[in-house]
Amino acid sequence: MSAPSRLDAEAGSDAREPSVITFDGPAASGKSSVAQRVARALGIPFVSSGLLYRAATHLVAHSGTDAFDQAAVLALLGAHMVELRPDVAGNDVLVDGRSVTSELHTDRVDAVVSTVAGHPAVRAWVSQQLRRVPPPFAIDGRDMGSVVFPGARHKFYLTASPEERARRRVGERAADLAAVAAAIARRDQGDARQLAPAADALHVDTDELELDQVVACVLDAIRASDSGSTASEPQGAAS
Repeated sequence: MSAPSRLDAEAGSDAREPSVITFDGPAASGKSSVAQRVARALGIPFVSSGLLYRAATHLVAHSGTDAFDQAAVLALLGAHMVELRPDVAGNDVLVDGRSVTSELHTDRVDAVVSTVAGHPAVRAWVSQQLRRVPPPFAIDGRDMGSVVFPGARHKFYLTASPEERARRRVGERAADLAAVAAAIARRDQGDARQLAPAADALHVDTDELELDQVVACVLDAIRASDSGSTASEPQGAAS
């Protein structure tokens, strides 16, 4: 059994949720990569909330269910066992006992995930699954700090220009830049209701920053907050 982390020791000492760190922001803003690196640095699990939305979308796409029919989507979710297994090393999503993680980041899923995620009942289902995950952990999503874990002590909202986000996504997949940019614009429009940042989140513009710089910015902010100091504002950050 591993020794308890610093964040474990803080748990239960505050009415807030000190052992939860949230990372929100639009698609391809870097939140998943940053959250994973920060979690690794702190020795805590990383939780990818988006994988649950993608798992729901995967079920919809492969069952022929109408993605716009909220009741049908919810019934589909109720008919299958979806399990998210977070770990320091990564996340695995199982549907009825079979890992589908490698099938969740495809153009087919991308095309309708915003529609599925836009259903209030689906968002409630995802939130319920996430609140069952035992802390400590770092988690990324769209509304983790504002809706799912409003009491989290550490909240970050990562942004980047649409052009930069499209370039990053093209780097992840073999795809056309213009097509990816259009898809991201559609995704932003579909996710608009979820993209409002928590009022107390620290905003980090990642446009001009390398991944290591963003991670360092976040870790500095966490350490400054935990120590009660008023460290100078890191590059790229705004309250």
